[in-house]
Amino acid sequence: MASSYPLVFSVTSGKGGVGKTNIAVNLACQLTAMGKRVLLLDADLGLANVDVILGIAPTLNLSHLFHEGMSVDKIIYRTEHGFPILPAASGVSEMLSLSTGQKLDLLEAMEGLEENLDFLIVDTGAGINDNVLYFNLAAQERLVVLTPEPTSLTDAYALIKVLRNNHGVDRFKILINMATDAKAAREVFMRLYAASDRFLEGVSLDLAGWLPLDPHVRQAVIRQVPFSVLFPDAPASGQLKEAARTIARWPAANRLDGNIKFFWKKILFHEHQREPLA
Repeated sequence: MASSYPLVFSVTSGKGGVGKTNIAVNLACQLTAMGKRVLLLDADLGLANVDVILGIAPTLNLSHLFHEGMSVDKIIYRTEHGFPILPAASGVSEMLSLSTGQKLDLLEAMEGLEENLDFLIVDTGAGINDNVLYFNLAAQERLVVLTPEPTSLTDAYALIKVLRNNHGVDRFKILINMATDAKAAREVFMRLYAASDRFLEGVSLDLAGWLPLDPHVRQAVIRQVPFSVLFPDAPASGQLKEAARTIARWPAANRLDGNIKFFWKKILFHEHQREPLA
C-alpha cells in the first residue's frame, strides 16, 4: 500500500446497539497487530464511545479543535494497543451537526497525517443523520454492521437506501454481528442482499465477515478492554481476525480516492452542493 495514501473506511450502522464501535476498535487492534499503521477517528461526534470501549479518558477531543483552536497533534490520543485515536466529545449537542467552517478546520488540521497511515477507520454514529451521511459519503469503503434482529436489518437497508438513492453510493461491505453461526449470518446477509437487489438499482453488497454471539465480548466491554486482545482465543476474536485479514486485502487507495485530504474535500463538496441528506 502506498504510504502516502491511506485507505479510508467507515464502520457504520442503521441503528445503535449492534456493536459497531466495538468492532471498529477491535479492527483497529487487529490491523495494527498485522503491522498496519492505523488511525481510528471517533466520528460519533456528540455521543462518543471509542474511549469507553478502550477504558481511557482523553482530556482533549475534537470539540477543543473547533472551539479552542487546539492542534490535532495535541488531541490525538495514543493507545496502549499501538494505534492512535482522534477522540470525540460525549454529550455535546453542538457537535451533532458540523458547520462548513468546522469541516474546513478539520480538513486543515488533518493534513499531514496521511503520510504515516495505511488505514483511517471512521467510526460513525448510527442512523441517517447529517454527520453519519457526511462521513459515509467521504469514505472510500463503507462497512455496514448489522445483527440478525429484524429492526437492525430494516435500518441497515434504510441507510443503504438513502446513500444509494440520494447520493449515488453503490458499494457496501457488510459485517453480521451476534449471529448464531456462519449459516445464520449468511442468511441475514442474503435477506439484505435480496431486498437491495430488488429495490435498489446497481447496489453492490459484499459480505466482509461475521461475528458470533459470544459472552466474551460482553465481558470485555465490562472490563473496557478490546475483546480480541483480552480473549484472543474466543470465537468472536477468531472471526474478527478473519474480517481484519479480509479488510487488509481491500484494494489500496490511490492519488484520486481514499486519502485523508480527498476524504475531507468530499465532505466539503457535498456541503457546498447543498444536497438533501434524507
